[in-house]
Amino acid sequence: MTRKKVKLAFIANDSARKATFKKRKKGLMKKVSELSTLCGIDACAIVYSSYDPQPEVWPSPMGVQRVLSKFRRMPELEQSKKMVNQESFLRQRIMKAKDQLKKQRKDNREKEMTQLMFQYLSAGKIMHNISMVDLNDLAWLIDQNLKDINRRIEVLTKNVQSQPQIAAPVVTDVVAKVEDNGQGSQHGQQGFDINVDLMQKQNWFMNLMNNGSGGGGAGNEAMPFVGDVNQQNGFWPNPFFH
Repeated sequence: MTRKKVKLAFIANDSARKATFKKRKKGLMKKVSELSTLCGIDACAIVYSSYDPQPEVWPSPMGVQRVLSKFRRMPELEQSKKMVNQESFLRQRIMKAKDQLKKQRKDNREKEMTQLMFQYLSAGKIMHNISMVDLNDLAWLIDQNLKDINRRIEVLTKNVQSQPQIAAPVVTDVVAKVEDNGQGSQHGQQGFDINVDLMQKQNWFMNLMNNGSGGGGAGNEAMPFVGDVNQQNGFWPNPFFH
């Protein structure tokens, strides 16, 4: 069960005010003790009230004197740097509330113009009863959306350009390596010719299988000219290819 939010106002009932004072004072002393222990800082607390004849101090009268003496040795500018009274505290709260109200009004206006923009997009036209203020705000909102879209396009374009391009394997490098290995000897040149011959046969056979033996295009396939290469290397030509 959540706690009910306490209204920050003077408690008119005496007994309720006294009970609240004891509870809050105990919590305040506990928080000061935790702050000093956990953070290792010098802190003290002095609480005056009409319910006790003597003020209650923490941690002790000597500890309070030590902290106050250290505070008095500081320059006056440092002493009053973060010090506020009731008037300045209320002024800060009012300024903060005004800033929050201004931000909320801006957010509400943007949501209102966004809804109006989608209504006009659905209708396909801008109504004539729109005021000049709404028209200016709508133009500003559209301009902001266009800027966001352009920024996203630039980011996506940079990401695509920065990715490494995967190139297909180059066959010429393999052929050049084979040529280098066979260079300088007739036997190497003959081996290279045989490899080229086998590659041509494999390509022709794969095309034949893909087109189908019963199709009309299979009979029109022509065998690459490899007779001279077979004869040079002592191979008899295959009768299927004549």
